Amino acid sequence: MTTAAPVLELRDVSKSFGPVVALRSGSLRVEAGSIHALVGENGAGKSTLVKVVAGVHRRDAGTFDLGGEPVDFGSTAESKQAGVAVIYQEPTLFPDLSVTENIFMGRQPLARGRRIDRHAMYAEAERLFDRLGVRIDPRRPAEGLSIADQQIIEIAKAISLDARLLVMDEPTAALSGVEVERLFAVARSLRDEGRALVFISHRFDEVFALADTVTVMRDGEYVDTLRIDDTDVDQLVALMVGREVGELFPKTPATIGETVLEVRGLSRAGVFHDVDLEVRAGEIVGLAGLVGAGRSEVARAVFGVDAYDAGSVSVSGKPVRAKDPRAAIRAGMAFIPEDRRKQGLVIDSSVARNVAGAIRRGIARAGLITTSMENRATAPWASRLEVKTSALDMHATTMSGGNQQKVVIAKWLATGPKLLIIDEPTRGIDIGTKAEVHRLLSELAGQGLGILMISSELPEVLGMADRVVVLCEGRVTAELGRADATPEAVMHAATHHPEPAA
Repeated sequence: MTTAAPVLELRDVSKSFGPVVALRSGSLRVEAGSIHALVGENGAGKSTLVKVVAGVHRRDAGTFDLGGEPVDFGSTAESKQAGVAVIYQEPTLFPDLSVTENIFMGRQPLARGRRIDRHAMYAEAERLFDRLGVRIDPRRPAEGLSIADQQIIEIAKAISLDARLLVMDEPTAALSGVEVERLFAVARSLRDEGRALVFISHRFDEVFALADTVTVMRDGEYVDTLRIDDTDVDQLVALMVGREVGELFPKTPATIGETVLEVRGLSRAGVFHDVDLEVRAGEIVGLAGLVGAGRSEVARAVFGVDAYDAGSVSVSGKPVRAKDPRAAIRAGMAFIPEDRRKQGLVIDSSVARNVAGAIRRGIARAGLITTSMENRATAPWASRLEVKTSALDMHATTMSGGNQQKVVIAKWLATGPKLLIIDEPTRGIDIGTKAEVHRLLSELAGQGLGILMISSELPEVLGMADRVVVLCEGRVTAELGRADATPEAVMHAATHHPEPAA
């Protein structure tokens, strides 16, 4: 008796983008008539693996079989033609076309005279929706449809193309409970038809409600595959975060002083809700959570880049005016954004001009600033941060990611802040420079600077933070001291799962 080949099988697939390794060794085997969950921390390699399957990226190494046959897609069109459909969190339909026209775009049925047979097209769309058990008017424009209905239309399109593999990438993030249940009912009906589904989600309750099998990834590598009936949340969390905090995080004890930052009841409709947090002098507070939890949005609102609807922000007991970064800087805040190239640096300017840019008023004479003034103001900070540049007039665009990050940090330290907000401090930086940045943050805290650190890397949060505030879907779900901030406790809070009782 021969066993049928799996619909999808990836073995030891790798993918790099220049020096950045996004996927080290990804493996995934999906059988027909099953729903297979794919889980892992931020940066685990899930999205890159999916993009290889979808034809967005070509793998560098490893094997990729579809229906038992080796494939190597060079485009998304090739992937779709082979029977692969990817349903994203926010589909992109043509808003001015009808639901049916979106489903059959580029392959409309033709009547005599090669005219589009709209009657046949609408009838087929109705059959597709009946088959899925949903009620959507096939003649209505796509504009104004809910995200849930748009996803159903993408699924209908996949079925009309006879897709044998459907990948659902975080499909429930923007859906209500009722919409999630409808989507799950559709997914189960597709499984029962014999199709293979891959379901990517950070929500464990959904994984256990829908999936038959689950594969765990960590640090761009395959970890394990388990039957959903043979595992539980605790085991999955342990597999996802199974790393030790080592010398990469040279955290030194610091004296904790008075409260520097106090945030109370901060809310912005649809983004974050009733957020309370505080940072004290000498303390590193880690803001943790999964993608979409609202961490960066909270930081931007605190610094005044974005508006908020309710709540208050104060520094050293004094209120800071909302949506006014200049007021935040005057109050003693510094903010290093996630995208240092686009938001933290003038990338075509020199190191000296970037660092001096934040203190121009303080170094100007009669409203004028010379290059020598910029160099004098910058040199001590470049030296302190060991910025590896032969001259202060080197352009930031020619520097490594690690040195660019040091320049951004130097720029803000030159303002003499009381509080440093740093978003993804080591993203895109090599491991040696990561340790340097971590050492610097620890030294700054030791000198009395309050630091609010946002990171998607859980080991970084656990290794550097004195206290961890966890966000899930825009709400604070836990505040943990350093001793209590275990990987399991943080991940449970980040997925709305309370820490189980001992």
